[in-house]
Amino acid sequence: MSICKIYFTFEYHFNSLIRMKTHFLFPNQLKTLGWILFIPSFIFAILSSVFEWKIDDYLNVTVFAVYNDEIFGQDTNHFFQFIKNSITDEILTFCLIVGGLLIGFSKLKNEDEYIAQIRYESLVWATYLNYGLILLFTVFMYGISFLNVLFYNTFTLLLFFIIRFHYMIYKLNKANHEE
Repeated sequence: MSICKIYFTFEYHFNSLIRMKTHFLFPNQLKTLGWILFIPSFIFAILSSVFEWKIDDYLNVTVFAVYNDEIFGQDTNHFFQFIKNSITDEILTFCLIVGGLLIGFSKLKNEDEYIAQIRYESLVWATYLNYGLILLFTVFMYGISFLNVLFYNTFTLLLFFIIRFHYMIYKLNKANHEE
């Protein structure tokens, strides 16, 4: 009886060592959806920023606002009200963030410990780069330009991570094909 217990315990631990646990990663199939959301919204965000398109003229709907502080508004009640607002920038932000999360944190087809290490190192590298740039811009940029940097910073951590992670995977695949 005790031999069976030892055998099944060993079998359980042996199986858990073979199968890597990736509790916090999305399924691989969602990576495609991430690219579909991310690429068009990223291109649209870059183009609207470079060409200074007025995206507030589109998709004006009534939305519920927990807090609303209009620049030139005379309304003294800023909490819990329905307002008329363009949701174009909210949709763009939503697509960029959700798409970036699905791209960066979906499993690869062959996810193993080395890929997990690359993912971890890429995330740390992207975090250091992102906050290093924020510190640099804090010292050398002021006014509305600095607020724009902080707005873009919402997406740059994900962007740096995606670029670094996929570049490292590309290098790994290239090295494996050369062998």
